[in-house]
Amino acid sequence: MKDNSCDAIVVGSGPNGLAAAITLARAGCSVRVLEANPSLGGGARSAALTLPGFVHDICSAIHPLARGSPFFRSLPLEELGLRWIQPPIALAHPLDDGSAACLRQDVMETAQSLGKDASSYRRLMQPLARDWNKLAAEFLQPLLHLPRHPIALARFGFGALAPAAMLARSRFHTPAARALFAGIAAHSFLPLSAPASAAFGLVLGAAGHAVGWPLPRGGAQTISDALAAYLQSLGGEIELNRRVEHLDDLPPARAVLFDTTCWQFAAIAKEKLPAHYRRRLTNFRHAPGVFKIDYALSGPVPWRAQECRAAGTLHLGGKLEEIAAGEATVAAGRHPERPFVLVAQQSLFDRTRAPAGKETLWAYCHVPHGSDRDMTAAIEKQIERFAPGFRDCILARQPARPADLERANPNLIGGDINGGANDLWQLLARPVVSPAPYRTPARRLYLCSSSTPPGGGVHGMCGYHAARTVLRDCFGIRLGPIPPNDYKQP
Repeated sequence: MKDNSCDAIVVGSGPNGLAAAITLARAGCSVRVLEANPSLGGGARSAALTLPGFVHDICSAIHPLARGSPFFRSLPLEELGLRWIQPPIALAHPLDDGSAACLRQDVMETAQSLGKDASSYRRLMQPLARDWNKLAAEFLQPLLHLPRHPIALARFGFGALAPAAMLARSRFHTPAARALFAGIAAHSFLPLSAPASAAFGLVLGAAGHAVGWPLPRGGAQTISDALAAYLQSLGGEIELNRRVEHLDDLPPARAVLFDTTCWQFAAIAKEKLPAHYRRRLTNFRHAPGVFKIDYALSGPVPWRAQECRAAGTLHLGGKLEEIAAGEATVAAGRHPERPFVLVAQQSLFDRTRAPAGKETLWAYCHVPHGSDRDMTAAIEKQIERFAPGFRDCILARQPARPADLERANPNLIGGDINGGANDLWQLLARPVVSPAPYRTPARRLYLCSSSTPPGGGVHGMCGYHAARTVLRDCFGIRLGPIPPNDYKQP
């Protein structure tokens, strides 16, 4: 076990932890990452969860924010084995009449498929997709900052602060367009009546047009492996099976960054934190949890709508009103009879994921935080609703309640995959109101997880911004803009 001192320790090897370590190593710091699990990656991992030869993503599956992350785009991840696959259709949202609303990467093609809502959709999404690089630089950081692109941000902000259901009803007239936007906004885990829930629909919709909703060839693990390989090429170290439960478990370092939730950090560093700050961390509110199922299938899912057979991601929940009702039920601490179900069918486009002629399916629904209810029947009923005969395709299934997800990744407390709720207040105060929320009152201790801005998702920006704070505070280094991809193979 290596306990010699280094400049910085990073606790946790999720995308944010690895991003923080890379940022520090690029600046010339010696860095060591400590990971409790036997495999690295946190929420970006893959494993054989069902039958031999089937590769399943343990948590994240489809990665628009990874592909669009300003920090990830500055790294040589493709040179280190990461390959992005863009399905022909990014997202399909089937309806009960056998049709499907679809998000394609081309804005005009998507708009034209929405009939009389074509012009409304184009006016809403085209400027956001065009300004994606500017917008990503603005919203993938703390809300309390001096905008570099105020015009683009203002254009986004006018609609972003609205409830998703209200924006969908005011902008669109057809059930298809309203359902499409509602499903994208429901990634927020918020009721669609909540202020700022529309922001998630706008961000992920714009990302779909600007960078797609891609999947990584070979599984989400390849994202983490590429990040780890780059860190090691810079001299960084990674230790697996190294659990940190107390500050005494840490080797000496000038700074320690925690890619753990704020609740875990409070438990590890409790005696070093002022009581008021510790209360703020422990009172930070959780998002709802997820119930997830991984499937090994005998063949493709028999979707009624042909568009669904060409889509990497599917949203199953019918019309706007049904999705809104289901998400409101979850927010109230109950289980909907017809849950909103998110589905990914990676093996249709990546043949490394399943044996010849077979397929995988990844599906989850939202449930109250810490739920112990088995949602298998409810999820499969929703899939069968749009793909009659689906159950006949199942070779094996691996369901996971929130407690199962937490055992696989302790950051997923109660099934919360976002490091805390995404409501307007907790986007501003994540986990405290500060222009540098990564800094804690305890000297040399920093947070770099999804409990800090900009929150959940595989994008590395929480780790990048935290590392910038550490470099300024502890090493007197002020970083300029994110560097271009100028990496050369060692």
